[in-house]
Amino acid sequence: MAIEVEVQYASDAEGLPVAADFRRWAVAALGEVADAELAVRVVDREESRRLNATYRGKDAPTNVLSFPADLPPGVDLPLLGDIVICAPLVATEADEQHKALADHWAHLTVHGVLHLLGHDHRTDEEAGEMEALETRILTGLGCADPWRI
Repeated sequence: MAIEVEVQYASDAEGLPVAADFRRWAVAALGEVADAELAVRVVDREESRRLNATYRGKDAPTNVLSFPADLPPGVDLPLLGDIVICAPLVATEADEQHKALADHWAHLTVHGVLHLLGHDHRTDEEAGEMEALETRILTGLGCADPWRI
């Protein structure tokens, strides 16, 4: 059993985390999951906007998108899906929210992985549970609480 995290860089932004950071953050979010494959794609605003418009009907870039794998019945693979993170938005949000840039990258990676695992924040109850889980994971990684702005 293994955890595989493929990292794709489609952005020229400065200060991007290295693949080992994404893997560490994803592994922390996966918790007890011992066998998983996922991809993290780091993009610029245009690709984020295009994906957000196509898959969510929102014609604007967004900080993170999650695309859970949609495997046919009977196919038993550890493929979780893909996460797309918009580098320029991560930097802008970290600055606006007075957060450490690395902490915000970690938060969005953890957030995306939790979506791949089926967590959501459509209701207040779901949001509270997901935020508490994110805080616990990120604190364990040595990051600041992302919800204390």
